[in-house]
Amino acid sequence: MFIDKKAFSSFSVNDIDKAKEFYQGTLGLSANTVEMGGGFKMLELDVTGGTKVMIYPKPNHMPATFTVLNFPVDNLEKTVDELTAKGVKFEQYDIGDMKTDKKGIVRGDGRAPDIAWFTDPAGNIISVLNNP
Repeated sequence: MFIDKKAFSSFSVNDIDKAKEFYQGTLGLSANTVEMGGGFKMLELDVTGGTKVMIYPKPNHMPATFTVLNFPVDNLEKTVDELTAKGVKFEQYDIGDMKTDKKGIVRGDGRAPDIAWFTDPAGNIISVLNNP
């Protein structure tokens, strides 16, 4: 039933214009506004490989308590530095074996990659991690 079908992910935000500014302006992604009629608009992110991510406005939006989007990168340290320079604040965690360093990076132990988390303007959690 789902074989050879192109799936996509979606999540909500409380302000579609702020989301577009963040995803396009700060993260450098292609973020296209999709007019749905009746003044309702969504945001379509184009990520590498032709994958689409839909972001939709929700008046009673509650940020996810989990990671909604992951970006594998070739150089995590450089990516964190570049995003920090653009004003992105990385999360700090100290939960059991998961402890971030001063940059907000959890250093993998060989079984897990190095990873860092930040939030979008709506509070959704996003990660950047070493490209496996």
